[in-house]
Amino acid sequence: MHLDRMTLILETVGQKGEATVADICAHTDLPRPSAYRLVQELVGAGLLEPVARGRFALGTRLKRIVRSDHSDAALIEIVAPALRQASAEYGAAFFLSRQRGRAVEIIHVETPDTGVSFLHPGLGKRPLHACSCSKAVAAFSPDLLASKTLEGRLKAYTEFTLTRVEDLAAELDVIRARGYAECVEEIERGMCSVAAPLADTGPGATMSIGATGSIRVFTPETRDRIGNVLCGMARDLSRHLAGVEAVDPATATPRSINRPAASGTAVK
Repeated sequence: MHLDRMTLILETVGQKGEATVADICAHTDLPRPSAYRLVQELVGAGLLEPVARGRFALGTRLKRIVRSDHSDAALIEIVAPALRQASAEYGAAFFLSRQRGRAVEIIHVETPDTGVSFLHPGLGKRPLHACSCSKAVAAFSPDLLASKTLEGRLKAYTEFTLTRVEDLAAELDVIRARGYAECVEEIERGMCSVAAPLADTGPGATMSIGATGSIRVFTPETRDRIGNVLCGMARDLSRHLAGVEAVDPATATPRSINRPAASGTAVK
């Protein structure tokens, strides 16, 4: 338990780049006294270091051990160009999400600049059972849902939200089989989204990319086409994150499908 809590703190700080004790508590559900004590222990071990009053970053000792940078800023720098091109090509908002602690957050959104209307998904935490970005991650991270008792805790946001554990488990099986997740009016009426994990295992399984649109525009056929586009993009981006090859937005955003029509809800 002690090691698990320290690991959660290091993951949170590493992903955010810098974090306060309040940030750590918000993303790990640790009590503030425990979080403060563990942060001080990590600072003493050289795994964290203070960078400003009340803010901490990964320590030099830990950076020597782990030589990869998966901070939000580094991920966005890698992923944003592919999302930007996809957004312009398909006339929809495309987003990047990641697991932080025991939640999934949308951390970056690219929107079309072609004058079309689109639906913006917003930034921040999403419910694990009612958003494609979260379900795409949860399907390949069993401990994310196993870490808490779900029965009776699956909030209904609309009449389409999955509130039974067995129904959610069945949908996660479908997601694993086809490679991408859907959210069809489960968190907000009239809004749909599709998302795919960057990988089935490893760090990529804790991240997802997706797109949002209205129920009128994101028909079942369109969701299927974009879902497969996202799977292809995810494979290219995952290879780049693993250092295998540089990502080429032209190949990370396949052009072999028809672009969906512009969404009916204007967000500029």
